[in-house]
Amino acid sequence: MSLVNLSAVCAHLNNATKARLGLTSIPNSNLHLKLSLALQHSGYISSVVRGGPTPPPAHAILGIPAVNDRFEGIEQVTRDNVSSRRLWLGLKYWQNESVLGKIKMVSKPTRRVYIDVEGLRRVVRGEDSGYVAGIRSPGESLYLSTDRGILEARECVEKKLGGLALCRVL
Repeated sequence: MSLVNLSAVCAHLNNATKARLGLTSIPNSNLHLKLSLALQHSGYISSVVRGGPTPPPAHAILGIPAVNDRFEGIEQVTRDNVSSRRLWLGLKYWQNESVLGKIKMVSKPTRRVYIDVEGLRRVVRGEDSGYVAGIRSPGESLYLSTDRGILEARECVEKKLGGLALCRVL
């Protein structure tokens, strides 16, 4: 797991929301895909589509099936093009404001922050626990990498899991 690449993705998402982009792309990796799907599950982004260097067709982003879906826009993954694969994210806006807000890294490449269940309970209640500040506003989320994938802090408390604190959405 490369936290350097993840911090670059967080900075890219911050810049994309400031620029009011509707669609942006990030490098394709399993960590980026799982975090993007967690952000989509929480309602911060609208869609996650794997694709190549060019944006996928609009019907693929919106999730509307097309007549020639099997043949259109599908390219084989080979050794030559695997490095050019991208994740295309649809960003959401509500009343001219970005739903995503600001995304910040908690763990850094030089300092990984692990948190256990008791510390996570304190964070969810709004108290600080070590290097991790508490969740103080209703729209704020903290994402952790656990042995069951990337989960939001409240889900981790329900499932009694701890893990590596990746990033938080303010």
